[in-house]
Amino acid sequence: MTAPLLKLIAPAEIRLSRKDPVDADTLAIASRILADVRERGLEAVTSHAIRLGDVTHADEVIVDRSRLTTALSRLDRDDRRVLEEAAERIRTFALAQRASITDLSIPSPIGGSMGHKIAPVDRAGCYAPGGRFPLPSSVLMTAVTARAAGVREVWLASPRPSDATLAAAAIAGADGVIAVGGAQAIGAFAYGAGPIPRCDAIVGPGNRFVTAAKQLVAGRVAIDMLAGPSELLVIADDSADPATIAADLLAQAEHDPDAIPMLVTTDASLPARVNAELAVQLQSLPTGANARAALANGFACLVGSIDDAIRASDEIAPEHLEVLTRDAAAIASRFNNYGAIFIGSGAAEVFGDYGIGPNHTLPTGGTARSFAGLSVFTFLKARTFLRSGASGPSPALVADIARFARIEGLEAHARAAERRNSLG
Repeated sequence: MTAPLLKLIAPAEIRLSRKDPVDADTLAIASRILADVRERGLEAVTSHAIRLGDVTHADEVIVDRSRLTTALSRLDRDDRRVLEEAAERIRTFALAQRASITDLSIPSPIGGSMGHKIAPVDRAGCYAPGGRFPLPSSVLMTAVTARAAGVREVWLASPRPSDATLAAAAIAGADGVIAVGGAQAIGAFAYGAGPIPRCDAIVGPGNRFVTAAKQLVAGRVAIDMLAGPSELLVIADDSADPATIAADLLAQAEHDPDAIPMLVTTDASLPARVNAELAVQLQSLPTGANARAALANGFACLVGSIDDAIRASDEIAPEHLEVLTRDAAAIASRFNNYGAIFIGSGAAEVFGDYGIGPNHTLPTGGTARSFAGLSVFTFLKARTFLRSGASGPSPALVADIARFARIEGLEAHARAAERRNSLG
């Protein structure tokens, strides 16, 4: 008997093996490249790009706005429409997110006010993969969102960018593109290189060298996350359609041989029916080799109840979570750990990939327990303030602050507080 494409595991086996985002060798290589870019700037970026085959000549590294506009003008009319409409949906959602967080001011104990002001970072560097498949969707997800947050200058990096990638950069309002990938692109954004500005935030998924470089520069700049192989977990009961589940799992699996497609179900017959559909759909899938390899990373798991399925999902903390059950909306409200959730049979995960609104740059590898996906919030700073009033702080408050300082052994702090008693 042929082994199932999606192996069946027991609930006790459901804890996934979580690896570090990148291995030590990759970190070491990325560190050397970053150091070179920091020292030599654009010259280093260019030499690494030529060495790795991103470009053949130095004058290909920087793609300015005029070349982006030219690429947009060359794009097929319907392809352009699809990109522009996706950008507008992403922008609408991002602007609504931005409007949900506002400046704050409340009375302060020193007689004035205190609060925060929300402001975007000045410059953002956005990375879009360009290896196995060009991903103009990632251009829109990162650069449109940065602009919606109010970022003043937005640059994009993508190795060997296609016309669709460059056109998407034009639509998103990028100031420029570097046709460079890997750690050298992240170094250019982190340290600046020629006309490429030093950025305050670096976002977007990439290969292991991109991820390693982002890990190494985090703290110097803001990053969104350390993204790994893509994941989809489908939670299904006996009302779910096996052909739809198979189609969604294959859509995730075709991304990358390392992708992880998963099914957790309360229906004992569903894993076999999904496996049968996978076999049928793979027969005509052009990306079947990738998908077949990725299916070997995943699993199907039969659980005794929806409660068990929710516990399993929260343990996995998947990047993408689909809920294909009766009462999907009520059940969906009970999950805690996921990057993005897709509720009901009409809410296909691929709609999230291609710009229905919410961002598709999401935490992987179980990090959804701690992190959310890319959004306008990634590019915003909440800067607090404390403003004194006409009367100033009360003597009692000053005394408490000074006492607190002396608990910590910081006498100058105490005296600085007590100085306020002498101000008129």
